[in-house]
Amino acid sequence: MKLEGIRVLDLSAFLPGPHLTMTMADHGAEVIRIEPPDGEPNRRIGVVEAGTTVYFRNTHRGKRSVVLDLKRPEAVEIFMKLAERSDVIVESFRPGVVDRLGVGYAAVSQRAPRVVYCSLSAYGQDGPSRDRPTHDLGIQAELGLVAANLGDDGKPAMPGVPAADMAASLMALNGILMALLRRHDTGRGDYLDIAMSDSLLAWTANVAGPVLAGRTPPPPRHQRTWGGHAMYNIYETADGRHLVLGGSEAKFTKNLLTALGRPDLIALCEQGPGPVEDPVRAFFRETFRARTLADWKTWFAGRDICFSPVNDMTEALRDPHVLHRGMVLTDERGLKHLGIPIKFRDEPGRVRFEWPDQGAHGTDVLGELGYAADEIARLKAERVI
Repeated sequence: MKLEGIRVLDLSAFLPGPHLTMTMADHGAEVIRIEPPDGEPNRRIGVVEAGTTVYFRNTHRGKRSVVLDLKRPEAVEIFMKLAERSDVIVESFRPGVVDRLGVGYAAVSQRAPRVVYCSLSAYGQDGPSRDRPTHDLGIQAELGLVAANLGDDGKPAMPGVPAADMAASLMALNGILMALLRRHDTGRGDYLDIAMSDSLLAWTANVAGPVLAGRTPPPPRHQRTWGGHAMYNIYETADGRHLVLGGSEAKFTKNLLTALGRPDLIALCEQGPGPVEDPVRAFFRETFRARTLADWKTWFAGRDICFSPVNDMTEALRDPHVLHRGMVLTDERGLKHLGIPIKFRDEPGRVRFEWPDQGAHGTDVLGELGYAADEIARLKAERVI
Protein backbone atom coordinates (compact mmCIF):
# COMPACT_ATOMS: atom_id res chain seq x y z
CA MET A 1 0.00 0.00 0.00
CA LYS A 2 1.08 3.58 -0.68
CA LEU A 3 1.99 4.52 2.90
CA GLU A 4 3.68 1.34 4.06
CA GLY A 5 6.73 2.20 6.13
CA ILE A 6 5.30 5.50 7.35
CA ARG A 7 4.78 5.77 11.11
CA VAL A 8 2.28 8.31 12.48
CA LEU A 9 1.85 9.47 16.07
CA ASP A 10 -1.72 10.64 16.56
CA LEU A 11 -2.34 13.08 19.43
CA SER A 12 -5.59 14.40 17.95
CA ALA A 13 -9.18 13.93 19.10
CA PHE A 14 -12.77 13.98 17.85
CA LEU A 15 -13.10 14.04 14.03
CA PRO A 16 -10.57 15.95 11.86
CA GLY A 17 -7.31 14.43 13.11
CA PRO A 18 -8.55 10.89 13.81
CA HIS A 19 -10.20 10.73 10.38
CA LEU A 20 -7.00 11.95 8.75
CA THR A 21 -4.80 9.39 10.51
CA MET A 22 -7.32 6.60 9.87
CA THR A 23 -7.12 7.43 6.16
CA MET A 24 -3.36 7.01 6.39
CA ALA A 25 -3.81 3.71 8.24
CA ASP A 26 -6.18 2.49 5.52
CA HIS A 27 -3.34 3.01 3.04
CA GLY A 28 -0.70 1.17 5.01
CA ALA A 29 0.71 3.64 7.54
CA GLU A 30 1.41 2.46 11.07
CA VAL A 31 -0.62 4.76 13.31
CA ILE A 32 0.01 4.86 17.05
CA ARG A 33 -2.80 6.62 18.85
CA ILE A 34 -1.41 8.45 21.87
CA GLU A 35 -4.39 8.65 24.22
CA PRO A 36 -4.65 10.68 27.42
CA PRO A 37 -5.46 8.83 30.65
CA ASP A 38 -9.18 9.56 30.22
CA GLY A 39 -9.16 8.23 26.66
CA GLU A 40 -10.26 9.40 23.22
CA PRO A 41 -13.65 11.21 23.44
CA ASN A 42 -14.98 9.30 20.42
CA ARG A 43 -15.08 6.17 22.58
CA ARG A 44 -18.04 7.72 24.42
CA ILE A 45 -19.94 9.57 21.67
CA GLY A 46 -22.91 8.07 19.85
CA VAL A 47 -24.28 4.57 19.33
CA VAL A 48 -22.47 1.72 21.09
CA GLU A 49 -22.11 -1.60 19.29
CA ALA A 50 -19.82 -4.56 19.96
CA GLY A 51 -18.25 -2.87 22.95
CA THR A 52 -17.37 0.47 21.38
CA THR A 53 -19.04 3.34 19.58
CA VAL A 54 -19.59 3.24 15.84
CA TYR A 55 -17.99 6.70 15.73
CA PHE A 56 -14.81 5.36 17.32
CA ARG A 57 -14.45 2.37 15.04
CA ASN A 58 -14.95 4.56 11.98
CA THR A 59 -12.17 6.94 13.04
CA HIS A 60 -9.72 4.56 14.75
CA ARG A 61 -9.65 1.33 12.80
CA GLY A 62 -6.23 -0.06 12.04
CA LYS A 63 -4.47 1.93 14.78
CA ARG A 64 -2.56 0.95 17.92
CA SER A 65 -3.25 2.65 21.25
CA VAL A 66 -0.76 3.81 23.85
CA VAL A 67 -1.83 5.81 26.90
CA LEU A 68 0.64 8.49 27.97
CA ASP A 69 0.15 11.05 30.70
CA LEU A 70 2.09 13.83 29.01
CA LYS A 71 2.03 15.87 32.18
CA ARG A 72 4.67 13.44 33.46
CA PRO A 73 8.31 13.90 32.32
CA GLU A 74 8.81 10.17 31.78
CA ALA A 75 5.81 10.10 29.44
CA VAL A 76 7.24 13.04 27.48
CA GLU A 77 10.51 11.15 27.10
CA ILE A 78 8.63 8.07 25.80
CA PHE A 79 6.87 10.31 23.29
CA MET A 80 10.17 11.80 22.16
CA LYS A 81 11.66 8.35 21.62
CA LEU A 82 8.64 7.46 19.51
CA ALA A 83 8.99 10.73 17.59
CA GLU A 84 12.58 9.86 16.73
CA ARG A 85 11.26 6.72 15.03
CA SER A 86 8.26 8.35 13.36
CA ASP A 87 7.50 10.28 10.19
CA VAL A 88 4.36 12.23 11.07
CA ILE A 89 2.84 13.73 14.21
CA VAL A 90 -0.73 15.04 14.29
CA GLU A 91 -2.13 17.03 17.21
CA SER A 92 -5.32 19.00 17.79
CA PHE A 93 -4.91 20.69 21.16
CA ARG A 94 -5.59 24.38 21.53
CA PRO A 95 -2.62 26.49 20.36
CA GLY A 96 0.26 26.45 22.82
CA VAL A 97 -0.75 23.33 24.73
CA VAL A 98 1.76 20.98 23.12
CA ASP A 99 4.54 23.48 23.79
CA ARG A 100 3.61 23.64 27.47
CA LEU A 101 3.59 19.83 27.59
CA GLY A 102 7.04 19.73 26.00
CA VAL A 103 5.97 17.89 22.83
CA GLY A 104 5.53 20.83 20.44
CA TYR A 105 7.33 21.13 17.12
CA ALA A 106 10.20 23.20 18.50
CA ALA A 107 11.10 20.45 20.97
CA VAL A 108 10.36 17.53 18.65
CA SER A 109 12.31 18.90 15.69
CA GLN A 110 15.45 19.12 17.83
CA ARG A 111 15.40 15.35 18.27
CA ALA A 112 13.52 14.33 15.14
CA PRO A 113 14.21 16.83 12.35
CA ARG A 114 12.67 14.54 9.70
CA VAL A 115 9.24 14.60 11.35
CA VAL A 116 6.32 16.23 9.55
CA TYR A 117 4.38 17.84 12.40
CA CYS A 118 0.76 18.89 11.82
CA SER A 119 -1.24 21.05 14.23
CA LEU A 120 -5.00 21.02 13.60
CA SER A 121 -7.07 23.69 15.34
CA ALA A 122 -10.21 25.74 14.92
CA TYR A 123 -8.62 29.08 14.04
CA GLY A 124 -4.92 28.31 13.55
CA GLN A 125 -1.84 29.02 15.61
CA ASP A 126 -2.02 32.82 15.34
CA GLY A 127 -4.56 35.59 14.91
CA PRO A 128 -7.16 37.29 17.13
CA SER A 129 -9.32 34.16 17.47
CA ARG A 130 -6.58 31.57 18.01
CA ASP A 131 -7.42 30.92 21.68
CA ARG A 132 -11.20 30.81 21.35
CA PRO A 133 -12.91 27.45 21.79
CA THR A 134 -15.34 26.22 19.14
CA HIS A 135 -16.30 23.23 17.00
CA ASP A 136 -17.57 22.71 13.47
CA LEU A 137 -20.89 24.55 13.89
CA GLY A 138 -19.18 27.69 15.17
CA ILE A 139 -16.82 27.79 12.20
CA GLN A 140 -19.66 27.36 9.73
CA ALA A 141 -21.61 30.12 11.48
CA GLU A 142 -18.74 32.61 11.46
CA LEU A 143 -17.94 32.02 7.80
CA GLY A 144 -21.48 32.81 6.66
CA LEU A 145 -22.51 29.29 5.76
CA VAL A 146 -25.13 28.80 8.47
CA ALA A 147 -26.71 32.10 7.39
CA ALA A 148 -26.88 30.72 3.85
CA ASN A 149 -28.44 27.41 4.97
CA LEU A 150 -32.03 28.59 5.33
CA GLY A 151 -35.03 26.49 6.25
CA ASP A 152 -38.53 26.90 4.85
CA ASP A 153 -39.15 29.59 7.45
CA GLY A 154 -36.30 31.67 6.07
CA LYS A 155 -34.23 31.21 9.23
CA PRO A 156 -30.80 29.55 9.52
CA ALA A 157 -30.95 25.78 9.87
CA MET A 158 -28.47 23.31 11.32
CA PRO A 159 -25.96 22.13 8.69
CA GLY A 160 -26.16 18.48 7.80
CA VAL A 161 -22.46 17.61 7.62
CA PRO A 162 -19.37 18.66 9.62
CA ALA A 163 -17.87 20.51 6.66
CA ALA A 164 -15.25 22.44 8.66
CA ASP A 165 -14.03 19.28 10.38
CA MET A 166 -13.73 17.34 7.16
CA ALA A 167 -12.24 20.20 5.15
CA ALA A 168 -9.49 20.47 7.76
CA SER A 169 -8.93 16.71 7.68
CA LEU A 170 -8.47 16.72 3.92
CA MET A 171 -6.31 19.85 3.86
CA ALA A 172 -4.09 18.34 6.55
CA LEU A 173 -3.74 15.10 4.60
CA ASN A 174 -2.76 17.05 1.49
CA GLY A 175 -0.20 19.08 3.41
CA ILE A 176 1.33 16.06 5.13
CA LEU A 177 1.75 14.19 1.86
CA MET A 178 3.34 17.27 0.24
CA ALA A 179 5.78 17.56 3.12
CA LEU A 180 6.68 13.86 2.97
CA LEU A 181 7.29 14.16 -0.76
CA ARG A 182 9.53 17.19 -0.28
CA ARG A 183 11.45 15.43 2.49
CA HIS A 184 12.86 13.05 -0.09
CA ASP A 185 14.88 15.98 -1.46
CA THR A 186 15.64 17.98 1.69
CA GLY A 187 15.91 15.30 4.34
CA ARG A 188 13.90 17.48 6.69
CA GLY A 189 10.32 17.52 7.84
CA ASP A 190 8.17 20.60 8.29
CA TYR A 191 5.48 22.14 10.44
CA LEU A 192 1.87 22.50 9.24
CA ASP A 193 -0.59 24.95 10.79
CA ILE A 194 -4.03 23.77 9.60
CA ALA A 195 -7.10 25.75 10.71
CA MET A 196 -10.66 24.54 10.29
CA SER A 197 -11.65 28.12 9.46
CA ASP A 198 -9.03 28.48 6.72
CA SER A 199 -9.86 25.07 5.27
CA LEU A 200 -13.60 25.66 5.05
CA LEU A 201 -13.25 29.19 3.69
CA ALA A 202 -11.15 27.78 0.86
CA TRP A 203 -14.18 25.68 -0.10
CA THR A 204 -16.32 28.75 -0.88
CA ALA A 205 -14.76 29.65 -4.22
CA ASN A 206 -18.04 29.01 -6.05
CA VAL A 207 -20.16 31.24 -3.79
CA ALA A 208 -17.84 34.00 -2.55
CA GLY A 209 -17.65 35.78 -5.90
CA PRO A 210 -19.90 38.78 -5.12
CA VAL A 211 -18.09 39.51 -1.86
CA LEU A 212 -14.62 39.10 -3.35
CA ALA A 213 -15.64 41.44 -6.15
CA GLY A 214 -16.58 44.09 -3.59
CA ARG A 215 -20.30 43.88 -4.23
CA THR A 216 -23.20 43.43 -1.86
CA PRO A 217 -24.29 39.83 -2.27
CA PRO A 218 -27.95 39.10 -2.97
CA PRO A 219 -30.00 37.24 -0.36
CA PRO A 220 -28.84 33.61 -0.08
CA ARG A 221 -31.89 32.25 -1.85
CA HIS A 222 -31.04 34.36 -4.89
CA GLN A 223 -27.52 32.96 -5.07
CA ARG A 224 -26.76 30.48 -7.82
CA THR A 225 -26.16 27.38 -5.67
CA TRP A 226 -28.35 28.28 -2.67
CA GLY A 227 -31.72 28.23 -4.39
CA GLY A 228 -31.44 31.07 -6.87
CA HIS A 229 -31.61 28.67 -9.79
CA ALA A 230 -34.85 26.78 -10.32
CA MET A 231 -32.75 23.96 -11.78
CA TYR A 232 -30.64 23.76 -8.62
CA ASN A 233 -33.26 23.37 -5.93
CA ILE A 234 -35.38 21.12 -3.70
CA TYR A 235 -38.99 20.23 -4.49
CA GLU A 236 -41.71 18.34 -2.62
CA THR A 237 -43.52 15.38 -4.15
CA ALA A 238 -47.09 14.14 -3.72
CA ASP A 239 -46.19 11.73 -0.91
CA GLY A 240 -44.41 14.32 1.21
CA ARG A 241 -40.98 13.24 0.02
CA HIS A 242 -38.56 15.50 -1.83
CA LEU A 243 -36.36 15.50 -4.92
CA VAL A 244 -33.63 17.80 -6.11
CA LEU A 245 -32.70 19.19 -9.46
CA GLY A 246 -28.92 19.42 -9.30
CA GLY A 247 -27.69 20.89 -12.58
CA SER A 248 -28.50 24.30 -14.06
CA GLU A 249 -26.54 23.98 -17.31
CA ALA A 250 -28.50 25.02 -20.40
CA LYS A 251 -28.70 21.48 -21.81
CA PHE A 252 -30.32 20.13 -18.63
CA THR A 253 -32.76 23.05 -18.50
CA LYS A 254 -33.77 22.47 -22.11
CA ASN A 255 -34.13 18.72 -21.64
CA LEU A 256 -36.37 19.03 -18.56
CA LEU A 257 -38.62 21.91 -19.57
CA THR A 258 -39.10 20.48 -23.06
CA ALA A 259 -40.02 17.07 -21.64
CA LEU A 260 -42.50 18.74 -19.26
CA GLY A 261 -44.08 20.71 -22.11
CA ARG A 262 -42.87 24.16 -21.02
CA PRO A 263 -40.05 25.18 -23.39
CA ASP A 264 -41.32 28.77 -23.04
CA LEU A 265 -39.70 28.89 -19.57
CA ILE A 266 -36.20 28.13 -20.85
CA ALA A 267 -35.50 31.81 -21.58
CA LEU A 268 -36.17 32.76 -17.96
CA CYS A 269 -33.57 30.27 -16.74
CA GLU A 270 -31.06 31.79 -19.11
CA GLN A 271 -31.43 35.10 -17.19
CA GLY A 272 -31.12 33.65 -13.70
CA PRO A 273 -30.37 33.19 -10.91
CA GLY A 274 -32.77 35.17 -8.77
CA PRO A 275 -36.40 36.35 -8.80
CA VAL A 276 -36.54 36.23 -12.60
CA GLU A 277 -36.88 32.47 -12.24
CA ASP A 278 -39.83 32.63 -9.81
CA PRO A 279 -42.30 31.45 -12.50
CA VAL A 280 -40.08 28.43 -13.20
CA ARG A 281 -39.86 27.53 -9.51
CA ALA A 282 -43.63 27.88 -9.18
CA PHE A 283 -44.15 25.57 -12.15
CA PHE A 284 -41.76 22.99 -10.73
CA ARG A 285 -43.40 23.11 -7.29
CA GLU A 286 -46.83 22.48 -8.78
CA THR A 287 -45.59 19.83 -11.20
CA PHE A 288 -43.53 17.78 -8.76
CA ARG A 289 -46.31 17.80 -6.14
CA ALA A 290 -48.53 15.97 -8.62
CA ARG A 291 -46.68 12.63 -8.41
CA THR A 292 -44.94 10.51 -5.79
CA LEU A 293 -41.19 10.34 -5.50
CA ALA A 294 -41.26 6.77 -6.82
CA ASP A 295 -43.18 7.96 -9.88
CA TRP A 296 -40.62 10.70 -10.51
CA LYS A 297 -37.71 8.29 -10.14
CA THR A 298 -39.29 6.23 -12.92
CA TRP A 299 -39.98 9.30 -15.04
CA PHE A 300 -36.42 10.66 -14.77
CA ALA A 301 -34.74 7.30 -15.43
CA GLY A 302 -32.67 7.49 -18.61
CA ARG A 303 -33.17 11.21 -19.12
CA ASP A 304 -30.10 13.48 -19.33
CA ILE A 305 -31.15 15.65 -16.39
CA CYS A 306 -29.47 16.12 -12.98
CA PHE A 307 -32.15 14.58 -10.77
CA SER A 308 -31.74 12.94 -7.37
CA PRO A 309 -34.17 11.70 -4.73
CA VAL A 310 -33.74 13.14 -1.25
CA ASN A 311 -32.79 9.98 0.63
CA ASP A 312 -32.53 9.50 4.35
CA MET A 313 -29.29 8.00 5.69
CA THR A 314 -30.69 4.47 5.73
CA GLU A 315 -31.63 4.71 2.06
CA ALA A 316 -28.28 6.30 1.24
CA LEU A 317 -26.22 3.55 2.86
CA ARG A 318 -28.26 0.89 1.04
CA ASP A 319 -27.99 2.55 -2.35
CA PRO A 320 -26.76 0.05 -4.97
CA HIS A 321 -24.13 2.48 -6.26
CA VAL A 322 -22.79 3.18 -2.75
CA LEU A 323 -22.54 -0.55 -2.14
CA HIS A 324 -20.93 -1.20 -5.52
CA ARG A 325 -18.25 1.41 -4.75
CA GLY A 326 -17.42 -0.34 -1.50
CA MET A 327 -18.36 2.62 0.65
CA VAL A 328 -20.26 0.47 3.15
CA LEU A 329 -18.39 -2.62 4.26
CA THR A 330 -19.47 -5.47 6.51
CA ASP A 331 -16.96 -7.35 8.64
CA GLU A 332 -17.10 -10.99 9.71
CA ARG A 333 -19.09 -10.00 12.82
CA GLY A 334 -21.74 -8.30 10.72
CA LEU A 335 -20.66 -4.80 11.80
CA LYS A 336 -20.90 -2.00 9.25
CA HIS A 337 -18.03 0.32 8.34
CA LEU A 338 -17.60 3.27 6.01
CA GLY A 339 -15.33 2.35 3.11
CA ILE A 340 -12.23 3.92 1.57
CA PRO A 341 -12.90 6.86 -0.78
CA ILE A 342 -9.35 7.05 -2.22
CA LYS A 343 -9.26 4.22 -4.75
CA PHE A 344 -5.94 3.28 -6.33
CA ARG A 345 -5.77 0.75 -9.15
CA ASP A 346 -2.40 -0.48 -7.89
CA GLU A 347 -1.79 -0.90 -4.17
CA PRO A 348 -5.34 -0.10 -3.07
CA GLY A 349 -6.06 0.72 0.52
CA ARG A 350 -7.34 -1.98 2.85
CA VAL A 351 -9.66 -1.69 5.81
CA ARG A 352 -8.41 -3.50 8.89
CA PHE A 353 -11.55 -4.37 10.82
CA GLU A 354 -9.95 -3.89 14.20
CA TRP A 355 -9.68 -0.98 16.58
CA PRO A 356 -7.71 -0.68 19.80
CA ASP A 357 -8.82 -0.93 23.37
CA GLN A 358 -7.50 2.02 25.32
CA GLY A 359 -3.78 1.53 25.91
CA ALA A 360 -3.85 -1.98 24.43
CA HIS A 361 -0.44 -1.67 22.77
CA GLY A 362 1.52 0.18 25.42
CA THR A 363 3.57 -2.82 26.51
CA ASP A 364 4.41 -3.81 22.93
CA VAL A 365 5.34 -0.29 21.82
CA LEU A 366 7.55 0.38 24.84
CA GLY A 367 9.20 -2.99 24.35
CA GLU A 368 10.02 -1.95 20.78
CA LEU A 369 11.65 1.17 22.23
CA GLY A 370 13.89 -0.99 24.40
CA TYR A 371 12.14 -0.68 27.75
CA ALA A 372 12.54 -3.72 29.98
CA ALA A 373 9.52 -5.59 31.32
CA ASP A 374 10.07 -4.49 34.92
CA GLU A 375 10.42 -0.88 33.84
CA ILE A 376 7.19 -1.07 31.84
CA ALA A 377 5.48 -2.56 34.88
CA ARG A 378 6.71 0.33 37.03
CA LEU A 379 5.53 2.94 34.53
CA LYS A 380 2.10 1.30 34.49
CA ALA A 381 1.95 1.16 38.25
CA GLU A 382 2.82 4.83 38.46
CA ARG A 383 0.23 5.64 35.74
CA VAL A 384 2.80 7.20 33.46
CA ILE A 385 1.43 4.89 30.75
